[in-house]
Amino acid sequence: MKPEVRQQIHRLGGTTTAAATTDLAEFLAATSFPHPLYPRHYAEELFGLDEFYQQHRALYTANPAAFYEALLLHFFADHQLPYGQDFFRPFRFTPFTPGTPDYGELEGLVTAEEVALTVAGGPLEFICICYSYGFPDHYFVCPGDPNPENPTVYGTDHEVFFQEITAVGSLEEFFNRYLSKDEFLAIARRHLTAQHAAG
Repeated sequence: MKPEVRQQIHRLGGTTTAAATTDLAEFLAATSFPHPLYPRHYAEELFGLDEFYQQHRALYTANPAAFYEALLLHFFADHQLPYGQDFFRPFRFTPFTPGTPDYGELEGLVTAEEVALTVAGGPLEFICICYSYGFPDHYFVCPGDPNPENPTVYGTDHEVFFQEITAVGSLEEFFNRYLSKDEFLAIARRHLTAQHAAG
């Protein structure tokens, strides 16, 4: 795997136990995050931030450092409160591979030939790496990607699952779309400092 991909994972607080020679599927299976991932556009939405501030306003006033520690513990806990975050939960999806549990799951919706017009590499098997509350709400890679060191990530949505597919960038670029804890904290501080000053 490209070193920059590992660096992005570590920047975001994730870990991987995969060896340097591990293939793409094994690398993703050995990668985990103990918390959700917040897209950079969270800075435009700030879901849940004002509510947390209102609930813990006394702590903010008495001990700002403790408040921000509690804020990070809350937002970066392994929960599914709808704050616009994404969840890294890799699983294999093999709708075109005979003899697998998923075989035929997309029958009548989309053909392998149609998917192959967008998805590079083969065989047409997939690792769904993230799901989210946004659009698209599923992201995946192809283990047979021509560039397994930094494969293309694709997006699709449950309403048009694999019928509409968009390339969203390389795996390195995909992880770069997310805020580190420090970046998230800086956004929260700016917003809440202004909020508190306004009364």
